Amino acid sequence: CPVCQNGGLASFAWLLHAGSGDASVPTGDGSDGLNEPPVESKSTEPINISNSNYWRDVRANLVRREQELLVDPSVPAESKASSGEAVHQLPQKWAHPITMPEAGCVLVATEVLDDDSVFERTVILLLRLGSRGTFDGPFGVILNRPLYTKIKNVNPSSFQDQTTPFGDCALFFGGPVDMSMFLVRTKDSSRLKGFEEVIPGICFGFRTELEKAGVLMKSGAINTEDLRFFVGHAAWDYEQLLSEIRAGYWAVASCSTELISDAVSTDPSCLWTEILQLMGGHYSELSQKPKQDSS
Repeated sequence: CPVCQNGGLASFAWLLHAGSGDASVPTGDGSDGLNEPPVESKSTEPINISNSNYWRDVRANLVRREQELLVDPSVPAESKASSGEAVHQLPQKWAHPITMPEAGCVLVATEVLDDDSVFERTVILLLRLGSRGTFDGPFGVILNRPLYTKIKNVNPSSFQDQTTPFGDCALFFGGPVDMSMFLVRTKDSSRLKGFEEVIPGICFGFRTELEKAGVLMKSGAINTEDLRFFVGHAAWDYEQLLSEIRAGYWAVASCSTELISDAVSTDPSCLWTEILQLMGGHYSELSQKPKQDSS
């Protein structure tokens, strides 16, 4: 594949036989040379995902105010606020373009990939930014490729004894690299110790961490609807992703926590269009274009 590193669909043996170690698990998140986001708090206190102090919300507010000034530069932001217009109130769902990738952003496929059967019109949540090392580059999962089946339907004989708590969880295609992953949605991240949080309320895990997820399900800390399983994932060499962005394969966007959370818990089939429309301008126009056909 010209876009991602080589790999095929993962087998589902890991669902029942997750090991304690996996050499294929990406490591590290060095971001030397990239636009590194502010360091997020490592507090174990519950995270309020609507907290206006979340740095991406603060940045989105600044972007919105700048756009308002560009529309009407003769009216100072202070005057708009005094007139009753809530310049500090972000909508529940928002998205805006950013110049460089960062952990927690999304990569939105452009029309350049319309002829790519794997990545056309996909939205990828970037889980780690990685570094220039060969084995720890950026990686993420495709959010909007449902497989329209549940785990128990993949190999029903494996689930006859009902030893797994994940049978009713839906499956999604996460990318062509052969290692499966899952996302966990929560309003209280302190209950998910041991999982890496990519944005407030959204954690991710590798197939080697299924046992921990199973314990959380059995204890009631998370439910079936809080989990999303992905067959495979998407990954790049460190410089490869930057090259693809420069070539116009991907639009890079920062999105509200609510937008990503909804994509993890509901049908994400319209996510590509929704994000582009929220980004506005020529991105909104792109969302309405028919697919390009190079044949």
